[in-house]
Amino acid sequence: MKIIVFSASPNTDGLTAACAQAALAGIQEAGCQGEHIRINDRSIGACSACNDGWGTCRPDHTCQVLDDFQATHTHTIEADAYVFITPVYWGDLSESMKAFTDRLRRCEATRGAESGLAGKPVLVVAAAGGSGNGTLTCLYSLERWIEHVRARKWDFIPVNRWNREYKLHTIQAAARAMACAAP
Repeated sequence: MKIIVFSASPNTDGLTAACAQAALAGIQEAGCQGEHIRINDRSIGACSACNDGWGTCRPDHTCQVLDDFQATHTHTIEADAYVFITPVYWGDLSESMKAFTDRLRRCEATRGAESGLAGKPVLVVAAAGGSGNGTLTCLYSLERWIEHVRARKWDFIPVNRWNREYKLHTIQAAARAMACAAP
């Protein structure tokens, strides 16, 4: 079983990074292959709503904007399960995670039941390091995204700097459980 952990923070040693490490530890405890992809290390721009608003994403299920998205999209579809970890900015996903998930949604949601993410379990984590606010609205955005790409909702975990220690254990346990349960 191959599980990709996506994180989207420019900070390599903050709360989001700690959450990613916890998820990877849980995946490894289950004896599965975990891979960490830091979205901020890739050149993935925002959706350009090409041509009539869809470009090639609706008819061909590929994005015509050339950057690191194409390779990341292909690699994503090859995995069996996913963990998405985003810092919370303004009650929503980080801009880098939003750019990636928006483009992935446009290419996969338009495939309907044939989506490359259909039925695959997804664990999402919203990490609010500053005020601690906005985790629930961020998780709601990710829930809608999961529905659009027809993936399977595994768990939604809000974490902030006050509950960090026990939530890291929760993330590790959730990732381990997902890895053990996924086909």
